[in-house]
Amino acid sequence: MSRRHQLSACPGCEEPLESGDLFCGACGYDLSAVPPPPEDRPTMVVGSPVSGAARPAPAAPGREQPLGDPPGARPAPGAGAVRFDARATAAGAGDFELPAPAPAARPAPVPGPVGEAWGPGTPVPPPASGAGPAPGGVPAGGAPAPEASAAPAGEPAPAGPTGGVPGGGSATGAGGDLPDPRAAEHTAAPPAGTRPCVACRAGRVDPDGYCENCGHAQPRERDHMEEELGAVAAVSDRGLRHHRNEDAFALSSTALPDGSPAVVAIVCDGVSSATRPDEASAAAAAAANEALLASLPRGTHPQTAMHDAIVAASEAVNALASGHGGQDGQDGDAMEHDPHRHQNAPACTLVATVVANGLLVVGWVGDSRAYWVPDDRGGPPARLTEDDSWAAQMVAAGLMNEAEAYADERAHAITGWLGADAYEVEPHIAAFKPDRPGVVVVCTDGLWNYAEAAEDMARVVPPDAARRPLHSARVLVGHALDGGGHDNVTVAVVPFAMTAGGAGSA
Repeated sequence: MSRRHQLSACPGCEEPLESGDLFCGACGYDLSAVPPPPEDRPTMVVGSPVSGAARPAPAAPGREQPLGDPPGARPAPGAGAVRFDARATAAGAGDFELPAPAPAARPAPVPGPVGEAWGPGTPVPPPASGAGPAPGGVPAGGAPAPEASAAPAGEPAPAGPTGGVPGGGSATGAGGDLPDPRAAEHTAAPPAGTRPCVACRAGRVDPDGYCENCGHAQPRERDHMEEELGAVAAVSDRGLRHHRNEDAFALSSTALPDGSPAVVAIVCDGVSSATRPDEASAAAAAAANEALLASLPRGTHPQTAMHDAIVAASEAVNALASGHGGQDGQDGDAMEHDPHRHQNAPACTLVATVVANGLLVVGWVGDSRAYWVPDDRGGPPARLTEDDSWAAQMVAAGLMNEAEAYADERAHAITGWLGADAYEVEPHIAAFKPDRPGVVVVCTDGLWNYAEAAEDMARVVPPDAARRPLHSARVLVGHALDGGGHDNVTVAVVPFAMTAGGAGSA
């Protein structure tokens, strides 16, 4: 610097200074130690106006000039594409100009008002449809060179290939309308007759249960099942912890030889530690239901029919282990002679009820239960079954009370089940003649774990269960899910209506 920067006030005490002061007269501050301020560099202007056009006014000190050429302007031939502000050049401060690149062929300029400001936020004229990039790349103004004539005044400008309306609308280009892939009408629908994906609603579901489009695992048909048959209803749910539903149920109704109705409800719970428990429960429910529908219309007593139905269910589950019909490509005879065929064989529990002629018959094997809940709640509710379980054996032997037994980790170890590895199937049959109307709740341990005592179950069952069995079954399943849903949950609600002369005791 040829001369020291002149300060107007002392940097230390703000005392006013006079020209030529080397030290502050108030505090003695050495003014020569004050560094000079950075040299003011002029603001760069990119591009130049058209020859003869009005030049934009210089920006105020501390503010930037607008970038780019005004619409309708282009550099004059031979003019520098990038240069310093004319103010600095005129001052003769030693600044230099950058050489301009060789002029390149450019398309005709877009007509526009002379001297029109063009800065950030001003729309950029779109290129013409089908036009390629401008020769020479990006012009000096830093924005793409206009390549198409502007629309006449008063008419909307043609939309570019990226769309006509910012943030929405359909895109148009040289080839016509281009569909928006996000629009529902352009989403590929799955072929007719196939189940659509529950997640994307577009993909086809593979036989293995996954969407071909998004890969989402589809809910299995048995994850949640509901059925209402006349006055009886059932609901089954996978629960919140299991990866599949291993429960099954069957509902049916038939007529006895005298024409009176008989209602059947069967609930089965697959043993999770066994192989293919879901198949075992489904086979047992179907076989027991078929046997009851065959024997009851012939006049077989409901208790005998129930016993025979449980035996038929046991044989159906045994057939899964013996391989009848083949399994995994293995021949049935080969499976029959396999010494390990009974190890970890498919297994399940079963509880069923038949309501006919004012009689309530219950049959079971395992720890699935049936509860009696009167409509008026004036009479006591009751549990109609006794578990085939370790806890029940401890209570029956007087070794533990019920609270202690069911608090033990071995409480739910079952001692009776349907399956090829069961020692001997002993169906339990009980018959009751209730003296008032009510409902029978037939359920797996996925429900009664959250309402074990009969009084607890009665509090959960809705008061209008006899009139709305499906709603009541949903409420009971919801109660189990709200409690944690640690197991599959299946419940059937069977109303019991009083008949003339049918009064008795439960």
